[in-house]
Amino acid sequence: MSPQRTLGSEQRAVLFADICGSTALYDSLGDDLARRLISQCLTLLCAELPAQQGVLIKTLGDEVMCTFPSAEQALAAACAMQRGMEKAQFEGGHPLMVRIGFHFGEVLCDAHDVHGDTVNVAARVAAITRATQIMTTLAVAKNLPMEKRASLRQVMRAEFKGKQERLDIFQVVWEQDDGESTRIGIPAFRKFPLQLEELTLTHAGKTLHVNQAARSVMMGRDKVCELAVSSDFASRQHVRIELRFDKFVLIDQSTNGTYVRSEHGEVSYVLREEIQLKGRGTISLGNPDFAYLNELVEYAIHATKSQNLAE
Repeated sequence: MSPQRTLGSEQRAVLFADICGSTALYDSLGDDLARRLISQCLTLLCAELPAQQGVLIKTLGDEVMCTFPSAEQALAAACAMQRGMEKAQFEGGHPLMVRIGFHFGEVLCDAHDVHGDTVNVAARVAAITRATQIMTTLAVAKNLPMEKRASLRQVMRAEFKGKQERLDIFQVVWEQDDGESTRIGIPAFRKFPLQLEELTLTHAGKTLHVNQAARSVMMGRDKVCELAVSSDFASRQHVRIELRFDKFVLIDQSTNGTYVRSEHGEVSYVLREEIQLKGRGTISLGNPDFAYLNELVEYAIHATKSQNLAE
């Protein structure tokens, strides 16, 4: 009978780094060369751990799992890994790319492994990350020094199995190129906005707000919607508007589509797609005729007070 493991609780950053397209490597290069390339890549990734007090927990084929005492150390190691990959010359000149995801929180530790929700979230973040990217979470952002947060950009709110609430996902800008832009076309040192914005929706005498406290609103014919619109053209749950960091996005999920008229009179039609709302204007659920005033929803975006991410 094996001895029972003793688990202790600690705050740690858990990081997964995964080699992209490893299966294709075996198919195209053969087992021996593919195995050597993957080994070279894993060695390069692990070489970045000591400088940030990283601990290698395990390798899983083409993936490494490691932990760090702090979110800042995990961020530094993740960036060093991607920069090392960018400069690396692998056998035969074959290019390799990795994707990295990490999360910070409480983990259960034993002598050789870590367990718990933090590990699961880190793995799921890595799974939605693309080649050459680093993705992380709000928990990491909140535990970084203010100057380090400038390298983060919120890109989505993700739904993970077993989590009741969607999680804010941030992309890390790690490239050191011209200091102004990156290969994906976003500011390399974008800071969190000093002033937040709020979207106001008005229909039939009712007003709702989309902001940091209430990040989404569902509109449609069904009375369960936060903003119910009585129209024969509207689907039961017609359209959702949500705040994605500093952008208000309209997501149509209807049969007839959604018409958006800007304050300048330009009309956009959205069907099972999404667009960003700007300024102010009018939304019509499924009806291209904006003459039916009792069916229209007015929207306006305006500035609100500033907010610190650490709050």
